[in-house]
Amino acid sequence: MRIDKFLKVSRLIKRRTVANEVADAGRIMVNNRLVKASYQVKEGDVIEVTFGQKPVRVKVTSITPPTGKDVAREMYVVLEDETPVQ
Repeated sequence: MRIDKFLKVSRLIKRRTVANEVADAGRIMVNNRLVKASYQVKEGDVIEVTFGQKPVRVKVTSITPPTGKDVAREMYVVLEDETPVQ
C-alpha cells in the first residue's frame, strides 16, 4: 500500500491529497529516510510525520484496509507523540 493511501485509511491524515502534499514537502520519514508519496509501506515500518512543529512517530502493524473507523487505529501503534504538556 502506498504511504499516502496508508495515512488516509489509517486516519493519520484526513485526505489523500493532503498526504501527497505532506510527502512532497518532505515531512514524511520512514525508517529515518525521507520518502515520496509512492513509497510502499510494509508492516514493521516506523513512520514519522511532522505536523507543523509536532512530529508523530508510529509503527505500522497492519496494511490491510480497515472495515470501519474504529478498526483504523489498529493499523499502527504510536511510538512517540511530541505533544506539549500544559
